[in-house]
Amino acid sequence: MRGPRFEHIDADRARSALGRARGPRFACGMGMLLGAFAVAGGCAAQTESRGPGITAVEGLKLGHHTLEGRPTGCTVILAEDGAVAGVDVRGGAPGTRDIALLDPVATIERVHGIALSGGSAFGLDVATGVVRFLEERGVGVAFGGSVIPIVPTAILFDLGVGDGSIRPGPACGYAAASIASTDAMIEGSVGAGAGATVGKLAGRDRAMKGGIGTASITLADGLTVAAVVAVNAVGDIVDPATGEIVAGARTPDGTGFTDARALLREGAALEPGAGANTTIGVVATNASLTKTQVTKIAQMAHDGFARAIYPAHTPSDGDTVFGLATGTHEGDVSVTRLGALAADVTAEAILRAVRTATGIPGFPAASELDRTP
Repeated sequence: MRGPRFEHIDADRARSALGRARGPRFACGMGMLLGAFAVAGGCAAQTESRGPGITAVEGLKLGHHTLEGRPTGCTVILAEDGAVAGVDVRGGAPGTRDIALLDPVATIERVHGIALSGGSAFGLDVATGVVRFLEERGVGVAFGGSVIPIVPTAILFDLGVGDGSIRPGPACGYAAASIASTDAMIEGSVGAGAGATVGKLAGRDRAMKGGIGTASITLADGLTVAAVVAVNAVGDIVDPATGEIVAGARTPDGTGFTDARALLREGAALEPGAGANTTIGVVATNASLTKTQVTKIAQMAHDGFARAIYPAHTPSDGDTVFGLATGTHEGDVSVTRLGALAADVTAEAILRAVRTATGIPGFPAASELDRTP
């Protein structure tokens, strides 16, 4: 019986293969209204700007690694100077590592990275590679003459896409960390989003390609809020500005959408396999916050899931949001304001994840679906 295969990854080859590409920079969002900062009919006035996503937050770096052999991989967010962290888990089938440390009553205040990975529970091993990378550079909690990097991790289930014996491990995490940079993030079918799929309520043969996306907003006073989300949902992806389905369960002929909202209202007997999905992400800000405050922002960011994914937080999803605060922005901030903006950028990152995805056999991307009447 053949056991699982693990790919050895050379860091120098990973740098060459993946590179540091600059993603799109956008001045106007998806038509989302951002509270008092929105103006009718389009972009906001000179009170805000949209940036390159999660790397717009000072103090954060991001790197992807996508494995060869099948679509899967990992995405690593580094906070080498430390960031106050929190987490909120809303799905019924999560896969995580070290999130108990993020409880506001726990002793550890800061983390040094967050890892997002495909590969189901096997993908939790990517954290080992990130920890090793950071330890080699002296980054972590000082203890007994050593440093201990803190890298909480969450995974999504993509083992059903291609050869499930190929899954991310420590080498993937190390490779992603080694190329992490402040450059604008590559989006779509890369890293943790490489094997992601969405719209599985009508069966995986009518599902579509998910991916990973990012979004950010910087206000006039320099306050920045950003998100990165790997979208692997049971449900459909819906544009909250229009109510239109962007990607989801397709009709039997594959040219349109069945609409999960209609399926559920019709009483269809649908129950996807537990743990076969999951949307995971990180919201971050440059504000100075306590663990309790950043945990609240992670909670509020889940509103972005509920706006853009239908249904969200199901028993078959392990939906998890980490929160990070780097503390480089001076001045008092409103947690209510931060949390509301976190939900906005989270919803936008979800939309970008599916809109920038590339289709694979059996799972067309939103950009490839022919919906011509």
